[in-house]
Amino acid sequence: MQFSSMFPLFQVRDVAATAQYYKDMFGFTAVFESDWYVHLRGEAEGLFEMAVMDFNHDSIPEIGRKPSSGVILSFYVEDAAAEARRLEAAGAKIAQPLRDEVFGQRHVIVEDPNGILIDVITAIEPDPAWLAAQQG
Repeated sequence: MQFSSMFPLFQVRDVAATAQYYKDMFGFTAVFESDWYVHLRGEAEGLFEMAVMDFNHDSIPEIGRKPSSGVILSFYVEDAAAEARRLEAAGAKIAQPLRDEVFGQRHVIVEDPNGILIDVITAIEPDPAWLAAQQG
């Protein structure tokens, strides 16, 4: 199979509010909007897209008509600490405050209006002791 595109599609209760959240907090723009589906594109080099859809839309098989949950969307950024400050100032719901992980990440996790987690990450050097333990 050869893909022409791939993106996450989140099934949500309030399409308009969810799309607005991603526009406001992360700078996405809508490339298609309807009352039941919004396709968003990130303002970055490359193709970064996502979509939100009314979880109860009849194009979804009945067995799958439920809001998305248990999902983490990861955004790698230049400076997670600066983004953490920006997101907090913008009123984002902080699920996990900024912290450094021994395996080489500095990140903050915010929660969108549907409970979907967004992990905003900057790669950092792993802890040398942790790295040594992994290698032997």
